[in-house]
Amino acid sequence: MKKAAMQKTETIEYTSTAKWLHWGMALAWLTSWGLGILAAHWRDELNPQHELTFLHKALASTLLFVIVARVAWRLKNRPPSLPESMSARMKRAAITGHVLLYIIALIALPLSGWYWSSVADKPILVAGLFLLPPLVDADPDLYDLAKYIHTWTSWFCGALVGGHLLAALKHHFIDKDNILTSMLPRIKRRAK
Repeated sequence: MKKAAMQKTETIEYTSTAKWLHWGMALAWLTSWGLGILAAHWRDELNPQHELTFLHKALASTLLFVIVARVAWRLKNRPPSLPESMSARMKRAAITGHVLLYIIALIALPLSGWYWSSVADKPILVAGLFLLPPLVDADPDLYDLAKYIHTWTSWFCGALVGGHLLAALKHHFIDKDNILTSMLPRIKRRAK
């Protein structure tokens, strides 16, 4: 009986590829988000020549391509099951939160920035390698609307990512389950 109980609570981890995609995209997203805030809110002090804007766009635009790989990987590789200690309502909330992160933070936010740049007739150089074609023709009349959409989507995404981080920390420190550790990279220890 004890062995069966132990098997039920066995740690199941995400694949190494899923971990690389998660943490790589998290780093790119957080860096891009921070650069975007600095570029927009401290334009005169920190971004007079728009270098931060260039870096923000170059990094954020890569997410549009990496999300394709991430979704493809996720569809072919089931994630670990959520702990049985979670209520059905909490499991639905976790799934909804992840769907919102994918759709809004990783797709809608970069698309809204691409739209804003298109309306403003400003190019986006993806990772410094190639230009994205404009989504729409330049239109100064739509500039303020495009800026508003991108700015508010950005702040909403910041709240989503913050909630995701807090939920992961709650699982680790309060619930003491394996949700956070299942996504952490394994660190190989050297043999003595």
